[in-house]
Amino acid sequence: MNSPLIAPSILSANFARMGEAVSEIDRSGADWVHIDVMDGSFVPNLTFGPKMVSDLRPYTRLPFDVHLMIQNPDSLIPAFAEAGADYITFHLEAVIHAHRSVQLIRNLGKKPGISIVPSTPVSHVEELLPYVDQILIMTVNPGFGGQSLITTCLNKIKQLVSIRKAKDLSFLIAADGGINQETATLVRNAGCDVLIAGSAFFSAQDKNGLVHALKGEVF
Repeated sequence: MNSPLIAPSILSANFARMGEAVSEIDRSGADWVHIDVMDGSFVPNLTFGPKMVSDLRPYTRLPFDVHLMIQNPDSLIPAFAEAGADYITFHLEAVIHAHRSVQLIRNLGKKPGISIVPSTPVSHVEELLPYVDQILIMTVNPGFGGQSLITTCLNKIKQLVSIRKAKDLSFLIAADGGINQETATLVRNAGCDVLIAGSAFFSAQDKNGLVHALKGEVF
């Protein structure tokens, strides 16, 4: 298996030093910048909007992976696309017409993704797999950083790997929640393509070393 992509989440950064946080991600050798957008309704927390994305965009050329943990994501997808998002991922549980939301993202020239919370089975998203670039498996209940990985969610990654192979699809499989140097091995072995790490990244003294460790590389 190829080394997974590492996408540190700025949710765990110091909100007063976001530009510096993105520069740290850039210097660390990570692959993406993960941006968790929370509305205080779909999840019990509140973060930031499109202006944060546009203000951070000059700090790196790395792809911005914007994860919309919000109700009615269609209303803000165009604004995040204009702000500089590369991937835009919304929650299946927050929409009725998910295929329409995927098309909206695609028509804006961005890469659509769908996320599911731990209680949502893979079968609920299977019909949409041919149309997306990414499926994000929440390995914690979303809303807060620093939680422990729910190991039963690893079975969803394995299911998606099997479906992708059987149907000859090419979407990426991401995991978000409780990813650290210890749990990364479990997630990689399940077949994950993108590892999203927040607390582990921003608490690490040697961020470059951590990125290599998350990838399973000797450094």
